[in-house]
Amino acid sequence: MVSKFSDIAKAPTDLLNDDYASKVSLKCKKKAGPTAVTIDTSRSSSTGSLASKIGAKFSYAGLSFDKVQHEADGSHTLETSMTPVPGLKLSFKGNKGADLGCDYKFGNTCLTGKLDVKDFSKLSTSAALAPMPGMVVGGDATYKFAGEGLTGYNVGASYATGPVFASVTSSKFSTFNVSMMYKVSPEISLATSTSHSEAKSVDVVAVGGIYKAAFGDVKAKVSGDGVVSASLIKDVTPGVTLTASGSMSKLDTSTFKYGVGIVM
Repeated sequence: MVSKFSDIAKAPTDLLNDDYASKVSLKCKKKAGPTAVTIDTSRSSSTGSLASKIGAKFSYAGLSFDKVQHEADGSHTLETSMTPVPGLKLSFKGNKGADLGCDYKFGNTCLTGKLDVKDFSKLSTSAALAPMPGMVVGGDATYKFAGEGLTGYNVGASYATGPVFASVTSSKFSTFNVSMMYKVSPEISLATSTSHSEAKSVDVVAVGGIYKAAFGDVKAKVSGDGVVSASLIKDVTPGVTLTASGSMSKLDTSTFKYGVGIVM
């Protein structure tokens, strides 16, 4: 099934970006009857202080409360959604702003829309189409009111066949981003991300890979500015996942940063 245009390069993007945290955190998930409660605590690397946010997820009368969260800074987040008819999802996301969203999937097409209902400052839309198996094409646009007009537009396409995945997206047809992933074996996958523009023909964003070993998943990448990062994701016991990561700029030990995350 076709996905949103924003997910057109999801596979290599997730491989290169996820699980490289530089903080110490603990996330606890607990079922309380029909409600799923989550407490997410992280430690400040500068002061050592702890900050927690508490959230819940539940459904009532056909309305899904996807996130009801109290943030560490005292603010609140509310995300709700409902599906009035098959394929149509209406959503609301509120924090510092407020957005009303609509996702509609039918056949091999996915359409989305998002309207700022707090300030009524902008409208964002996207469309994605799967014209043939393995291929997705689409685009998005942002329109700002108060005389600004069309401020952003992107187009892109992705194609997957066998172990190979490739995608290309453009930003106002001035910069092109290319993401690729190759599944060497069931245990090893490699990914690259580059950008291309008139100012710089080739700019390497990151090159990395994942090795699914018996003791856990090992990920590593090198960014275009010379930062080397690695992480280990391991299920230490049923229901408990440990993610340990570290990064260093150009093999300079003084720049070493680490992160440890536990989800249970």
